[in-house]
Amino acid sequence: MKKDHTLDFERLVMEHKSTIYSVCYMFTETKPEADDLFQEVLISLWQGLDSFRGDASLRSWVYRVSMNTCISYKRKKKIPTVSLEFSPDAIAPDSPGSKQARLLHDRIAALEPFDRAIVLLWLEDMSYDEIAAIVGISTKAVGVRLVRIKEKLKSL
Repeated sequence: MKKDHTLDFERLVMEHKSTIYSVCYMFTETKPEADDLFQEVLISLWQGLDSFRGDASLRSWVYRVSMNTCISYKRKKKIPTVSLEFSPDAIAPDSPGSKQARLLHDRIAALEPFDRAIVLLWLEDMSYDEIAAIVGISTKAVGVRLVRIKEKLKSL
């Protein structure tokens, strides 16, 4: 008999909803698409909750499921990589940093999905070890890729 994970799932969603939504938003063009993708990720998390063994932290597992779901969604929908709408909630439009933040957001959106995922995790202050565990590469490879990604972002 399957354990009822309803309360565990509700807590997981409450604790990680902004993280999940951030990942979804980086893989879509509009808020409605991000909302749809958010629902897809929640379904994937619900379906995978029984298989979570605790080998990695719950946070790492949520990121991995979110990113895998988003990458699969993008491949299925064949959504082109384009500049994304910028969330008005992120930074007040009149603030001095809003133009720079919008530019950075657009540049990140132009990256390939795998590189975008690494940058997103890095921006979430995850360690190289955590990033490596989530995306499935070595810690050293994370460092090398981040250097290359930063150079690419500068050149855009």
